[in-house]
Amino acid sequence: MTTIVLDAMGSDNYPDVDVRGALMAVREYDFDLILVGDEKLLREKITEYSQENEKLPIRIVHAPEMLTMDDKSDDLVRKARHKEAQNSMAIGIDLVKNGEANAFVTAGNTGAAMVTSLFRLGRLRGINRPALAPTFPSAAGKALVLDIGANPDCKPRNLVEFAILGSVYAEKVWGITKPRVGILSNGEEAGKGSNLVRETYPLLEEANINFVGNVEGKGVFAGEVDVAVTDGFTGNIFLKTSEGVAKLMTNSIKESVMDGGILAKIGGLLIKSSMGKVREKLDPNAVGAVPLLGVKGMVFIGHGSSSAEAIKNALRAAKEAVDVSVLASMQEAMKK
Repeated sequence: MTTIVLDAMGSDNYPDVDVRGALMAVREYDFDLILVGDEKLLREKITEYSQENEKLPIRIVHAPEMLTMDDKSDDLVRKARHKEAQNSMAIGIDLVKNGEANAFVTAGNTGAAMVTSLFRLGRLRGINRPALAPTFPSAAGKALVLDIGANPDCKPRNLVEFAILGSVYAEKVWGITKPRVGILSNGEEAGKGSNLVRETYPLLEEANINFVGNVEGKGVFAGEVDVAVTDGFTGNIFLKTSEGVAKLMTNSIKESVMDGGILAKIGGLLIKSSMGKVREKLDPNAVGAVPLLGVKGMVFIGHGSSSAEAIKNALRAAKEAVDVSVLASMQEAMKK
């Protein structure tokens, strides 16, 4: 049976949102769940949101401390690596390291989750730097983009590692045969791009992946690739810009309908169902969390403002990755 650990003190509205999402997930999906956090608070929330006489496969592991956005630099490193750390992230990740769970999910501080994962799990053999790999909507369905912030400065070797990790994830978790891998650039032609892009290009051609060349940002959304690799600085700008454009478009359409008079409102009602599908495709809550690829364990990191639905979907994503043994596949790919 798959067992997943949830940092129940992770979201901005902990533990309410985290527990509600956890209960939704275990009711819908078949897995065992471990909640890590303040035991008293968690039991109160489980009682509040459980149905009468409901028996769910949930275990609580007490963690008296938690990591927050205020934990930075040396203080964060100390809390992340201390052997007897008592915060919910460290305890939860240790459960994965010790084999008591198959994956760890948190909606807490992204930097803290990455640092704690690195110190307590370590990197996969052959991986120099792990990467954050969010899912972007595309005309072909979806695309994986990595890295989007864990590594602002990268070397060609790092991007090759990202490409291998992303290709394995898309193949195993999404079921795509020979995922198309591209490198994010300012032009499709070979030879364009920064020094990093030009130096990485021939290495990707030699890698054991389906490399299709350069891809522009618009090409990611057009469905030209299944996986796009880039450095964390460029990837983070790409992510934040995409989020901003999506929000601007949906808000502008809504404002135009509301301010356009009776005919516009009637038209809005006619396309309400279709717009709902578009909104769902752009909704980050539908994905739930971003996998941290390259560490010796499955780690998924959600946004602090996650809803209960996002927590549920994050747990679903973790279960899907565990069920297809994606971590073992990544280890095997790095050996090759």
